[in-house]
Amino acid sequence: MRNVTTSPEAAAAAQTLFRVGLGGVLIAHGSQKLFGWFGGGGVEGTSKGMHAMGFRPAKPSAVLAGVGEAGAGLALALGLATPAAGAAAATTMGVAASVHAPNGFFAQEGGLEYPAVLGLAAAAFTIGGSGLYSLDALTGHVLDRPWMRITALAAIPTAIAIQVSRRRKALAADAAAPATDTPAVIATEEG
Repeated sequence: MRNVTTSPEAAAAAQTLFRVGLGGVLIAHGSQKLFGWFGGGGVEGTSKGMHAMGFRPAKPSAVLAGVGEAGAGLALALGLATPAAGAAAATTMGVAASVHAPNGFFAQEGGLEYPAVLGLAAAAFTIGGSGLYSLDALTGHVLDRPWMRITALAAIPTAIAIQVSRRRKALAADAAAPATDTPAVIATEEG
């Protein structure tokens, strides 16, 4: 059996291709939310959707989601501050996956498949760094230290859990609101 190995340069080129592609996808998605590009709703349209999904306050949530995608995507594409960029994108996509989870796994049914894969890919760059062909490498990894990778990776599940919890509480409050309003309406109609 012949041992086939990949040269370090080829591996670095593949890593760069994947990082830039992932960053480009995230930039496009974030641009929909922030600027209304590519058929998106912009901040106002995204805010309405965020409110309906239980993210409060809606407008800051829309901006954070857009920056978490477009800003982190740009940083990933450039290979700059990769641990932080990867963690921001992974967190944003993890929260998005939680919204899609009730629809099952597959994307064609509205499931979590697509945001989950984007989030896992971003987390992989949080762990593995940007590679040889990146601004992190060019700057001597000033913003990509091993401790930064560990810290960023640890922050992902915590940040997702906080956002998911906040969303669930907002949705529960929305569900309880009509029951609270009903007695006041009845009292007003009778009185």
